[in-house]
Amino acid sequence: MKLSRRNFIATGAALSQFRAPLFGAPQSSRAGLAWYQKMRRCGQVNFNELDPGKLDIGQWVDYWASLKLDALLLNAGGIMAFYPTKIPYHHRSQSLGNGDLFGDFTKAAKARGMRVVARLDCNLAYEEALQARPEWFQRTADGQPVKHSESPWLYHTCMFTSYFTEQMPAIIREVNALYDVDGFFTNGWPGTGRPAACYCEACKRLAERRTPAFAEQHIVRVLEVWKQWDNAAKEKKLDSVYVGNLGGGIRATTDMRRIASVAGWFNADHQGRSGTTPIWDCAQQGRVAQAVMKGRTITNVTGSYANAKPLWRHTAKAPAEATMWMAQTTASGMVPWYHWLGGTPEDQRWRAPGRDFFQWIAKYEPHFVNRKPLASVAVVFSQRMNSLYTPPGGGEATDFLEGMYYALLEGRFLFDFVHEDDLDAKSLKKYAAVILPNVALLSDAQCEQLRSYARGGGGLIATFETARYDLAGKRRSELGLADVFGASVAGEVAGPKGNSYYARIEQRHAILAGFEETNVLPGAEYRLPVKTRLPQAMTVVAPYPAFPPEMVYTRTPKTDEPAIVISEEGMSRRVWLPGDVERSFWKSGDGDLSKLLQQAIRWVARDRSPAHVTGDGLVELFGWETEPGYAIHILNYTNPNFARGWFRETYPLGAQTVRIELPEGVKVRKVTALRAGADVKHKVNGQTLEFTLPGVADYEVAAVTKG
Repeated sequence: MKLSRRNFIATGAALSQFRAPLFGAPQSSRAGLAWYQKMRRCGQVNFNELDPGKLDIGQWVDYWASLKLDALLLNAGGIMAFYPTKIPYHHRSQSLGNGDLFGDFTKAAKARGMRVVARLDCNLAYEEALQARPEWFQRTADGQPVKHSESPWLYHTCMFTSYFTEQMPAIIREVNALYDVDGFFTNGWPGTGRPAACYCEACKRLAERRTPAFAEQHIVRVLEVWKQWDNAAKEKKLDSVYVGNLGGGIRATTDMRRIASVAGWFNADHQGRSGTTPIWDCAQQGRVAQAVMKGRTITNVTGSYANAKPLWRHTAKAPAEATMWMAQTTASGMVPWYHWLGGTPEDQRWRAPGRDFFQWIAKYEPHFVNRKPLASVAVVFSQRMNSLYTPPGGGEATDFLEGMYYALLEGRFLFDFVHEDDLDAKSLKKYAAVILPNVALLSDAQCEQLRSYARGGGGLIATFETARYDLAGKRRSELGLADVFGASVAGEVAGPKGNSYYARIEQRHAILAGFEETNVLPGAEYRLPVKTRLPQAMTVVAPYPAFPPEMVYTRTPKTDEPAIVISEEGMSRRVWLPGDVERSFWKSGDGDLSKLLQQAIRWVARDRSPAHVTGDGLVELFGWETEPGYAIHILNYTNPNFARGWFRETYPLGAQTVRIELPEGVKVRKVTALRAGADVKHKVNGQTLEFTLPGVADYEVAAVTKG
C-alpha cells in the first residue's frame, strides 16, 4: 500500500493499533498486532566496503534460515550505500560497481520468509558531503569539523542539523521506494549516554551541556527526529517501523521513558561486556527496558565476535559467554538479536552458539511469550542519579544499584525495576515492597507517591541520601521522606577515617538473624547522620584509625546515632539505612552487608513472593506468566568469570527446588525443564506447586503448562 504524505497524515489514528497492544498479549488478541510485536528471533550481518561481489548471499541466507529468524537486519546506507543510490553525497561502496548487495540480499531473505530491516548509519559522512553541506557536521570549539578517531576520512554529523531532518528521511524514502523492507534501524543513534560536545551553528543556540535545560532540548530533538523517521518508514506500509539504537542499561542518562512513549520497538544495542563488568549486565538492561516499554517489543543484540578490550572484531566470542548473553536476553523478556560483523568470516566458531540457542527457543516458542512478570519486589531505577549525582569519595552513581542488585541475586529474589517517573499507585500496587537504593533526587510529588504507597500498606527500604535533593539537584533542609521512615538529618555526610564505621547491635530483630555471635557488624563507608525517636536495633560506632595496630580501637564505643531505623505502621514495614550499605557491599564484597540487605528486604516484603527457588549457587531468577501457564527462568552465574569476562565453560548446579503459589482454580497439567527437554515430576498441595529440577547447567527454564 503506497501512501502520499497527505494520505499518511489522514491515517494517523490507524497507526495507534500498532503501538498500544502489549507484546505479551494473549494469542487470541495477538493476531492484530504489527509483525514486530510478535517477533521472537532476530539476526544481523554488518557489511563492510569490500563485501559487494565477495559475500555469498545464498550461504548467508541458509545460515539465517537455520536460526528460524523472524527478522534480519542488513546494511542499506547512511555512511555508505550498498545499493545504487541517487541521493547526493550518499557515498556508494567502492566495491558495489553495478551491483546491488542490499537489494539482492533483501530479495533472497524475503523469499525464505524473513522480514528485512534496513540498517542505516546517521553519525558519519564523507568529505564530499562536508564540502557541499558544511552545516551538517559537528564542530570543535575552534570551528573545525570533528573527524572520526579511527577513520579520519569520515566526519561526525550533528543531530541538531538538517542532516537528520533532510538527508536521512530522503534515504529512508529512497530505500522504501526501491525495496520491500519492513523497517529501518539506525546504528549508534540516539544512544543513551551524554551527547558529545559540539560547537556548530545549530548547537551554539542551545543551552550549556550537562544542564537540565540542555537535557530537555536534547530529548525534544530526539523525539522530533524519531517520529519523523518513523512516519517516513510508514509511508509505504502501516506496520513498518523505525528502530533507534538504545542500550546503556543502568548507566543510561537519556530519558528512556520518554523515548519509549514514541517507540514501537526498543532495541538495546548491548552486545557484550569487557573489563570488570559483571555477567548480569545484560539482564539489568532487560529490566531497565521492561520498566519503560511495559511489555512491548524489546530486542537486545548479542555480538558473536570478541567485543572485549583489547578488541578483535573478526574472531569469535567464547560460546559459553555468547550463550549466557542470549539466555539473559530471553529470561528478562527481551527478544535475542544475533550479530556478526563482515560478510566473509574466516572464523566460523560463532555460528553454532546462535543456531543452537535460536533453534531451542523456536522449539518452545509459546513458553517465551510473556504476559506479565511474577515479581513482588520493585527496585526504583533513577536516570537522574546518573546525570546529576556525584557519590562521596568518587566512583559511579550506579554503584548503589549494582550493590543492591548483587544482594538481590544472592537472596534469589524475583524483582522488577520501576522507573523513577512511574511511582504512581497503579505502577506500585502490585508490589509488596519498593526498594530505593540511594535514590537521592526525588520531587515532592514523587515523595508523596511513595508516602501514599506506604500508607496503603506497602513496604519501603531506602538508603543513604534518598530524597535529600529535588529533581534539579538542590538539597532539601530535611529528607523528603523523613516522616515516612521516622528519621531526620542530624549532620553532614561522614566518611571513613582508616576504618569505616561499624554498627553495634542494640536489640535483636528478625533482620539481624544469624548475627547472634557478634555485637558489631560492618556499617558502611559513608553515612548520613540521622536521628530518630524510634527504638534502635543498631547504633553507629564512629570510624577510628586502621593503622598502626596500636591505634586500632574506638574512642567512642557507644553512641545514640542509629545505624538502621526500623518501623511499622499498619501493614507497612519500613527500613532506613543511613549508610551507603549497598555501595559498600559492591566495593568490598563483605557478605555481612549482603545478608543484612537480604533480610531487610524479606522482612519489609513479609517474604511474600509468588515463587521461590532454593538450592546452591549464584543464580538470577525471572518469573513470568506465559501463554501456556508460567515460566521460571534460572540463570547460572556460578562461574569464576562472573565478575570479569568471559565465561569459557559451564559450572553446573545441583538440584533446585521450585515452589509457585498458584491463583485460585488454576490446575497444572505438566512441568517441563526446557533446556533439559524433559518433563519433571510435580505435586500440588492446596495452591502450592512444588517440583525439583535435578540440575542446571548454564540456564534452565521450568515451564508450567496449565491443565
